[in-house]
Amino acid sequence: MIEYIVPTNIDDRVLARAARILSEGGLLGLPSDTSWIAACSLASKPGLKKLRRLSGERDERHFTLLCSDISQFGEFCSLDNTRFRLIKRLSPGPYVFILKTLLGTEKILNLRRGEIGVRIPNHPVPVALIKIMGSPLYSVTAKRGMAEAGAEAGPGGEERADKLPPIPEEDLFEGGWELEAVDGLDLILDTGDERPRIFSTILDITADEVTPLRIGAGAWPA
Repeated sequence: MIEYIVPTNIDDRVLARAARILSEGGLLGLPSDTSWIAACSLASKPGLKKLRRLSGERDERHFTLLCSDISQFGEFCSLDNTRFRLIKRLSPGPYVFILKTLLGTEKILNLRRGEIGVRIPNHPVPVALIKIMGSPLYSVTAKRGMAEAGAEAGPGGEERADKLPPIPEEDLFEGGWELEAVDGLDLILDTGDERPRIFSTILDITADEVTPLRIGAGAWPA
């Protein structure tokens, strides 16, 4: 189901409904400063399970912890001054930063490796939801065929590659109405504007040197 909203003045009733769906383990389709995303509440184990199944992804670097400000990163990730300055310079914006996780984060998300992608989106809709929920959202880029991929996905994992392949433009969505084809989303918040078919730049900053895993909308070097 779609709710049409004004991004800079979202109806409180719609926000409350979206927050309730997330709290009850549901999934939302949301616009972002890149393409459309599917998201769940970080605090909902059923939601996390549904999102992984829907996406069909096995590499956890495809998933992103969406935060409203950089102070939330420290609750889940190891963040020193050097990394803080880099993130501060590039955020909010179309950059995902791979960071080492704190032990509690690994338990919450049942991670197979001690790292996670985090970012601050430059879009009022996900930021408003994060603020009303009081905690980050867990998200993945919405793509065509993701429901089928999730249905076919089995247990196990894949070997880690040094790079993540770009997402084909034709697999991304432009209009919110297109997400109705994704079986598994409980609500789509649509601003009525078409989103560009672009994806974020992923930077691995777990080591001393920054390693770009995927170049997208965010320029690198920046």
